[in-house]
Amino acid sequence: MPKSLNSDAVSLWHNARIATCDARMRVIENGSIAVRNGHIDWIGVAGEEPNELSRADLERHDLKGVWLTPGLIDCHTHLVFAGTRAREYAERLRGASYAEIAARGGGILTTMRATRQASLEELVNGAAARLTALMAEGVTTIEIKSGYGLTLADEAKMLRAARQLGERFPVTVKTTFLAAHTLPPEFASRADEYIDTIAREWLPALHAEGLIDAVDIFCERIAFDVRQAERLFDAALALRIPIKMHAEQLSNIGGTRLAAGRGALSCDHLEYAGAAEAQALAEAGTVAVLLPVAFYGLADTHRPPIAALRAAKAAIAIATDCNPGSAPGASLQLAMSMATRLFQLTQEEALAGVTRHAARALGLAGERGMLVPGLAADFALWDIESIEELGYWSGFNPCRAVVRAGELVRGSLRG
Repeated sequence: MPKSLNSDAVSLWHNARIATCDARMRVIENGSIAVRNGHIDWIGVAGEEPNELSRADLERHDLKGVWLTPGLIDCHTHLVFAGTRAREYAERLRGASYAEIAARGGGILTTMRATRQASLEELVNGAAARLTALMAEGVTTIEIKSGYGLTLADEAKMLRAARQLGERFPVTVKTTFLAAHTLPPEFASRADEYIDTIAREWLPALHAEGLIDAVDIFCERIAFDVRQAERLFDAALALRIPIKMHAEQLSNIGGTRLAAGRGALSCDHLEYAGAAEAQALAEAGTVAVLLPVAFYGLADTHRPPIAALRAAKAAIAIATDCNPGSAPGASLQLAMSMATRLFQLTQEEALAGVTRHAARALGLAGERGMLVPGLAADFALWDIESIEELGYWSGFNPCRAVVRAGELVRGSLRG
């Protein structure tokens, strides 16, 4: 007996091949989705809809057999910045390492100088082009980090730019405060004082302004150590702000185990993590976010511990890490393809990594990332023959249309 659908459901999206991306990774052939007030009210096989969906005045969308997935989620980006680091990329091609370039004042500090000089509007306009490219590929939710300002005013400027992007475009933006990205010149040789300034002054001020959804730190030998990360996390958690970490990218100094022990949403990069870190992530429910574009961009050869993560049953997400230094790319589909080839993820793991697990990495597990009743009606329509084509193509975008909160925001429903 079909169960009752709330009477104010307003639309039915039917005749689709639906990949729910829930824990069972179900595929519903000839599926239908009922949307009410921007959320999924019912999902199932066509012909089994609740009786209320037979109303003549109901808005209907015949998807003509197209594949449908949740809207994609890019859960780790540095989308807001000014300038490029193309010259430093050329230096790396000639043999210089990322750490060597950073040690002589390049790297993040190069982008810091350009970002400080840019106006708020210039930052928004620059990021808008990159955001548009991601949205065209089916992205409906994105995380944007600060971390190139490294003063209170410039970090605030970056976070305001991220908020403006969420207001100007049909996309959900989650902001992450990453002032602990590198040591700015004003605090040379005073890393502890810088962390204390972030924790005691900047963090409360920006939180009070409503600019911060999470706090991140680059925990690495060329950045900040575990003890400093612990102090910053204490300050964030005291304000009930979720925490994240750039961890084990260039070496293993214990960041993942600290972050997982504090209940971090995610630990990201993880090239130098091992079985102990994988187990800690799984036990804490902390998501392992893999960033294959940065792995490629830095010509790294030390892969994340995929087998250990699988064995521990840790949640694995994938993101672009879009930034001007290590990952100058704005294609989540390319990141999926790289994750399957460079890290040997399956295509099913890649799809879960940009939907269900990516939502969890942003604290949105109960809101987005799956096509199940109660969650946001964010979905992407794909001109593909099989779901395995997601994570297969590179340099070709098969996304036909994007729906956010039940409204068509990009593309066409017609083939």
